[in-house]
Amino acid sequence: MKKLFTWGFAFAAFISQPAFAQQDTTDLMSLLGEDEPIIMTTATFKSTRIIQGQSIESVAAGDMDFRISHRFGTFNSGIHKLAGLDAASMRLGFEYGVTDRLMVGIGRSNVNEEVDIFGKYKILKQMDSGPKKMPITVSYFGSVVMRGTEWADKERTNYFTSRLYYCNQLLIARKFNDQLSIQLSPTHVHRNIVATSDIPHDVFALGVGGRYKLSKRIAVNAEYFDVLTPGLASNTTNSLSLGIDWETGGHVFQLHVTNSSSMNEKGFITETTGNWGKGDIQFGFNISRIFTIKKPKELVLLD
Repeated sequence: MKKLFTWGFAFAAFISQPAFAQQDTTDLMSLLGEDEPIIMTTATFKSTRIIQGQSIESVAAGDMDFRISHRFGTFNSGIHKLAGLDAASMRLGFEYGVTDRLMVGIGRSNVNEEVDIFGKYKILKQMDSGPKKMPITVSYFGSVVMRGTEWADKERTNYFTSRLYYCNQLLIARKFNDQLSIQLSPTHVHRNIVATSDIPHDVFALGVGGRYKLSKRIAVNAEYFDVLTPGLASNTTNSLSLGIDWETGGHVFQLHVTNSSSMNEKGFITETTGNWGKGDIQFGFNISRIFTIKKPKELVLLD
């Protein structure tokens, strides 16, 4: 209960950050009979991911984002494993912008041979000025993950649905200025099958992530997921990741360190076992390359 109260207070403070200083200017312009120009916030984050988790950003309509995600082994794995560089986990994914608000995607990871299918829809867009100001951007994210590994017990009756896991997230972000963006991610994960009967099928967590822009092409990111549901396996820990975004024209490189090896929500939120204090940290990267599949229609101006 104390943890929920703390996060609730932080959420209220986060939401109540609209630019009140602009109110006097708006009222003055209204008295003068002038309409305030509409300024819509863009580039809250540079990619559709902050690090591990989703950001409120989506791929533009008609664009395809080809993503390669890679995680090496842990730093404490020893010199014979080159501090983790000999090990590798990988995910390949494709994300497509159906509209400027709706994005769909699919990915394949060699961790548990998992395939994930997902969608993201932008519900609200931050507007710093105009007749309908909006202090935040809100997106919904939903995914289904299918585990492909062989059944641990082939003698029992195994169902296909036991391979499935689900995730629902509400992504709430605000770009405070040209440098700083912060996002909250209330999350629900449902697992159709768990190891023992005392482990919960439904897990609730709250993610918080941020981005601070250092230059035109470089930014630092941080991300943390606090699992609110008790009763997970005793060796699980909360996911913590730190990283750098580096934009090079058509590519976005995300370099980071994390205690999570999985690259989908079901994995890094409910199955992380790495401990930062013990050196269970992995170096990894995401590479994003955008391709235009369908060009937007040109606007025709009539006299």
